This record gives sequence, C-alpha cells and structure tokens, in this order.
Amino acid sequence: MLKLHFLVHSKFFLMFAIISSSTISAETEPDPVHSKFLIEHSLSSLGLPDFQLTFHKRSNLKVTKTNYGLVGSGKLPGFIVDVFTGQEGWVGSEFPAGSQISHFQNYLVFGAIVNGDTLVSSGFSVKQELNPDESPYGDILHRSNLDLESPEYIGAVSEEDYISVYTDTFKTSQLFQWVGWDYFGRRPHKPLNIRVTEKSYAWSLAYAQDFVIYEMIIENIGDDQLGQFYFGIAICPKNGWVFNESLSIANDDISGFIERYPASDQCDLFDTLNMAWSADNDGDPYNGKFVTGFVPYKSARSVTGVNFITLPRPTVKYSFNWWMKVHNNIESDFGPRHRLNFRDFRTGGIGWPYGDVNEYHILSNGEIDYDIPYINDIRQYDPTWLYPNREVAVEIMDGHQHFGMLSVGPFHIPPGGSIPLRFVISAGENFHTDPRNLKNLYGGDTDAYYANLDFSDLIKNAQWARWIYDNPGIDTDNDGYAGEFRVCVFDSVLDANSNWIATVAETTWYKGDGVPDWRAAVPPPTPKMWVTPTFKGINIRFNGQESETTPDIFTKLLDFEGYKIYIARDDRETSYSLLASYDIENYDKYVYNYEKQPQAGWELLDFPMTLEEILCAYADSCNDTLFDVFKYRPSFPFSHPNFPESLFYFVKHEHNVSEFGVTTPITKRFPNAPDPRGKPADSITADFYTADGYLKFFEYEFTIENIIPTVAYYVSVTAMDFGWPKSGLEPLETSITENAQQIYANIVDPALGEDSLQIVVYPNPYRIDANYRARGFEGLNQDDRWSERLRRIHFANIPPKCTISIFSLDGDLIREIHHDKDPSDPTSRHAEWGLISRNGLRVVSGLYYWVVESDSRTEMGKLVIIL
Repeated sequence: MLKLHFLVHSKFFLMFAIISSSTISAETEPDPVHSKFLIEHSLSSLGLPDFQLTFHKRSNLKVTKTNYGLVGSGKLPGFIVDVFTGQEGWVGSEFPAGSQISHFQNYLVFGAIVNGDTLVSSGFSVKQELNPDESPYGDILHRSNLDLESPEYIGAVSEEDYISVYTDTFKTSQLFQWVGWDYFGRRPHKPLNIRVTEKSYAWSLAYAQDFVIYEMIIENIGDDQLGQFYFGIAICPKNGWVFNESLSIANDDISGFIERYPASDQCDLFDTLNMAWSADNDGDPYNGKFVTGFVPYKSARSVTGVNFITLPRPTVKYSFNWWMKVHNNIESDFGPRHRLNFRDFRTGGIGWPYGDVNEYHILSNGEIDYDIPYINDIRQYDPTWLYPNREVAVEIMDGHQHFGMLSVGPFHIPPGGSIPLRFVISAGENFHTDPRNLKNLYGGDTDAYYANLDFSDLIKNAQWARWIYDNPGIDTDNDGYAGEFRVCVFDSVLDANSNWIATVAETTWYKGDGVPDWRAAVPPPTPKMWVTPTFKGINIRFNGQESETTPDIFTKLLDFEGYKIYIARDDRETSYSLLASYDIENYDKYVYNYEKQPQAGWELLDFPMTLEEILCAYADSCNDTLFDVFKYRPSFPFSHPNFPESLFYFVKHEHNVSEFGVTTPITKRFPNAPDPRGKPADSITADFYTADGYLKFFEYEFTIENIIPTVAYYVSVTAMDFGWPKSGLEPLETSITENAQQIYANIVDPALGEDSLQIVVYPNPYRIDANYRARGFEGLNQDDRWSERLRRIHFANIPPKCTISIFSLDGDLIREIHHDKDPSDPTSRHAEWGLISRNGLRVVSGLYYWVVESDSRTEMGKLVIIL
C-alpha cells in the first residue's frame, strides 16, 4: 500500500512526497532541493496534483506563476525549480528585473454561500485548497506572440502568456492531508467545487514592462448554486532586498488604497482606480541616501499595486482590509474595524480572520480600510472607525508585517455557469522621494509624509494595462459605441449671442467599449518598400501612405514623425546601421514644474510643436522671423507677460531634417504630386497614383552608391511616431527587420544593355585558405554551424529564371540548381552554390565547368576549386 508523507513550509507551500515501495524507503528524508522533482514525478505517477511554477521573465516586473493560486513569492532562494527551464534559484516578485528586490507574496481567495453554508477556499500556502490536475492535464502552458512560425503563437495575447487550470474539489482526508482545515469551524475543508482558468500576460515593451495582467475564468463545476460569490486577492507585502540579512524585509511595510486619481488630460477631473498598494515604509535608505549598489542592503524605493481592469458587472462592491499580529499574541491581533459593521471574530482579537465565516466577512464587508500610516490620525471618537489601541498604533504606524485583501462581489454562479475577472499587478519606480521621510510620521505629520510619496509611475502603468486590454475609442464589435471621452477646453471666446465658443480644446478618450482588444501601442505602419540593384549600388523606393495617414490607436492623432533607412551585412537586428533619415521639423517644449518630486525641475508634457505653432503661440505674430526658438534654454528659459506662471524652453524633437534632397538625402519621387489629404474622394483621379496603385504624394527614394557588388546587403526602411509625453509613452519605431530585404548590387552596369550583362562567377578560383567568411562571401551570422557547409560560390547577373549546371572535366553532372524568381525580387539575378554535389557530398579540388541556360541564352565557363 502506498503511504504519503507531506511537509508544509510555513511561508511557502512546499510538499515533499515520499513513496513507500520496494525501492523507496518511507523513512528516507528527501533533499529539499529535489522536492519539486518529487512532486512532479512521484505524485503525478499516482494521479495526484502536479504542482508546478514558473516565472514571468520578459517583463520588468518578474512574478512567480503557479497552478495552485499563489502569485509571487518571498525570500526563499534555492528552493524553487522553474518547470520550463529546470533552473533553481531565487524566485518571487522582483522589481526592477535583476534587482533582487522583493515586493509581495499574494494568493487568491474565493468565497460563497452554498446551501446556507459559508465556504471559503484559497491558495494560501499553508492550507493549499486549490489544486491542479495530474500531469500532463494540470501542466502550465506557455504561449507567445513573438514568433509567428512557432506553435506557441496560436492564441497568444502577449509576448509571454502562461495558462494554468486548478480546482477546489478536495476535502481534507487521509489521502489529501495537505488540504486545509477550517480551524475556527473545527471541520475539514469543504470545497466550493470550482474550476479556475488563470491566464497571465507580460510584455517587454518600454511602456508595458512594469505590469502583468491576469485573466480569470471561474466555473461552477458542482451541483449547487454559488450565491453571494466574492473573489479576493490577498496581499502579503515583502518589500526589500531579499539577501539583506540585517533586517526582515516584511517587518516595516505599509499598505493603502487609491480610489481615484487626477486624470492625465489636465481637466481637473479624476479617474476611478480602486487599487490596493504596498511598499516599504521608507525605501530602505543607507546613511541618509537611497543606494542601488551592494552595501549592507539595497534601497527598495518602488511600490506595487493591484486593481481590477474589468468585472462581470459594473455595480459591484469593493472591499479593502488589512490585518496583522504585532507581538504574535492575541491581544495585539489588530485590524481596522468599522463601528457600524463590526463583527466579533470570537478569537479574542480584532485582526486575523480565522475560519471560513470570518474570511468571508473580510471578502464581503464593503469596507475600505484607512492606509496604515494614518492609524495615528484615528481619534477616540472617530465616527467611522474604532479607536486603535495606542500601543499597537505607535508600533505599526511606520510599517509592520501584515496581510491585506482586495475583493469584489457579489456574483451569482449557477451550476455549469462561469464568470470572468481581470486584474493587473503593477509596479512603480521612485515611489519614495525623501530618504528621511519617516521623520514626518514620527512628528505626527502624516500628510507631509504622503507628500513625499510619488504614485505617478504606478498609476501610469496601471492605466496602460487597462488601455492595452480595452483600447479607448475603438469600437471593437462595431456596435456604434467606442467608449468614453472628455473634451477639455483651455481657452474660449464669447460670440455675438453671448455663447462661449471653445478656441483651444483637447479631446481625450479615456475608456474603451468594454470589448477586449489586447492591443498594445504600436508605431505607424511600416512603409511599403521596393529595392532594385544598380551598378555598385542599391535603389530604395518606399511608399508611406499608411505610415502617414494612420491615427494612433490611443491618442487618435496622426502621430507620424518620420522615416529611417538602415543597411546591414547580415540579418541580425543589431547589425544594422543608420544610413539616412527624414523627420518633420518640430520641437519639444519643456516646462518648469515647481511641484515635481523629489524636487522641482523640467518636464515634457505636450506633443511636439511645429515652428508655426510656436510662433503663433509665443511670438509677436505667426510670421515673426526674429523669434529664435534656440535662444531659450534651461539657464535662459522663455517667459512672457501672457504666461506669467510658466517657464519653458524648446529643443528639436528629432534631427529636423525635413527638406528632401537638402537636409536629408531622401528625395520625393514625384515632388509635384498633389497632397490628397483632405480632398473629396471623387477629386482623387488616376493621376494621383503610381502605375502599381500607390499615391504618388507618399512616394520616396534613396540610392546607396559605391558598395561592394560581390557581397549581400540587407536594407530596411522604418517609420516612427512622436510618442505621447503626457502618458509616459516614448516615441516608437517599427522593427528594423519587418520589411528588410536582401540584395546584391550589380557587378556590370545595366545601362550597357542586356547583352552586356555577362555572368560573373566568384570567387574563382575558390581557395580554402582565402578566408572568404571574414570577407563576407559566406557564413555571416552562422557562427555555430560547421564551416564546410557554409562555403559558397556565387553566380551574378544570371536571368531570373534559369538552370545552373556544374560538370566535372569528364562531363559528369556534379550539381544542378533550378533558379526561378520573380524579376522584381532583388535577388532574382543572383544564386549560390554550397560546393555540395547532387549526392550530398563535398566536392573535391579540381577544374569544373558551369553552364547557365535560360529561354533567351546559354552561357558557360570554367571554375577552379582548391580545397
């Protein structure tokens, strides 16, 4: 008979399975390092849960992913094995990536009323009530949208998708000893009978790398109604450098709640957030300064938060609660308690919610607890909150080890029904701005303490997560509703009828249509590109009609900024060099912000301005030729009587190379072509288009001259936008490799006529000691392959459709190459032979004949190979 023994770690679920059999002793203690192996192999072979975990690695916020309801982990180096890589090491919620600074260990909580009974299940490590299936059915799945050719691309949402499925169906029993016990109810765990599909998404994009989005589908797989169902995210802050042995990283943490925040459109309005956040109490300064190097400990200045992106219905109740044990005794068991909604936990304390009924109260009470630092501001006769014990308040006002819970509900899930929930875990940098900020708390000035906390980066990242999920202003399902927007009026005039008419206004879409888009901010569409070989050169023609006329999905503006042309000798992205560029003449306006944290300074808030816009706004007239935009700089900013509250200066947004053929070598193919933008559709005639159907106005070209015609080149044209400074979105550029094409320059001048295009074979003779790889004839970007298979002999100036035959001196056919390419293909007149015979063998040294045959001509010649 099989006998299972389980050991549960008090801080993190850690199960060791030892199987009694003829080969494994039941008394043998396992090596903790190999516990993951035992779980995966021993338990799965018995049909038991296959507990797995991995990590989100592409984002700047690295978070543990499990298949049992735990999100992130704490300070446990060496105990965890990534199910995909097999690597051991430090694991948890790390931000920024590579910093070894931990932030939280969270778990998911579910509660409902079932046949009049109050049931709660969670991923809390000690209870472990959420369990995956046996392998392979319970395995974590991975998807990615990075490689279109990979099977993992199908159905992918982000650069790194992880999907796990787990259930709450186990009861505590002799076999499933690890499943939780309802200590307060003094009964075995009673499951909710739910199946949870948890998907998490991460990106490496600069504006999307500081958050991970979670998508949950909660199904009722039992026979009973799940009434008054609530879902919660339990927050266990652990902020600090994990290898700091001089202090416990969880003993001085703070938490709070942000209901709303100022909108980014400067309308003096607010957007709803409902975020629970946590951070270290002071950022762990060292000798009065924030430090990043390896000293007794690193500073932990960042903050993390969790908020819901979308819910099954808008009218839900939010709850945010926190609790702790200050001295590990029942008298110091504390949590904020509402006077009108007080519940006696019957534990002797007022903090820790032992048992299903008390946990359910926390899930569903609808209370928003005050932030931990404000505990000392609660007075004896506060109308809302019970007066905290003074000893406890003094102990925890500057942070303490604690738990929190953000929860929503109620929902109703009938048998066979399900509900979707989506939330995001975000991080924000530079939350702590003053290394000596704790003095304000000790001095009783909580507001001054909060004035030195900067939530802006955290809120910006949470906002971007919501926009990626549901793009504002996009009618995804074509039902006529594209979301919500607001119009901010910055200036207006009275008309003849005494009506105010807006003269300066800005429209901002801030909410989507409720239908998922899963689209991140992207640069303008890549221009269409054609490349043609010339004599010792390459002609690049491109059309930017879509690049210049496609609005940004978020700002709804035409944010096109310019083009860049690149060249490389191989197809690696890092090999490309910039050849030429074009960008609109515009300028960034930096404004002095007196309230900027941690100290006043210059900020870029607005979109770039053209010179005409600057002159009309700040010069004496729109035609003022004496206004020098470069006259103003940080040491000598612009000031004007009409703008007494502002100081600002201007810098070029890019290079301002906007005169075709003058400041940029890029030229217009049709310099006199009319601009079709804004014209009625019926006025755009055939004369507006090229022979292949593209608008002439957006046609450009650039010629690369004097390059080596015997080696391959890769060329590319990208498009870029000007970003969105107010939201923190940097300018974006299309991928260099997206439209890259390989091409060889012509060895013979095509102007001499087709008959003069003599076929050229090189290198001839081919010498094994000639170092052709270093000279670019063969094997570029193939360092890991056997060099013999990288050898190349090139045939240039061949017809686009032909047959190349290589013969020995005896007339034996060594190799036949069928070359068939479209004449428009830039490599149509070039072919290669790898010195491999038709039998797959390497050829030997000797004299060979080559023959090129096409419908129009036949050419032959000699070839010498010396190996």
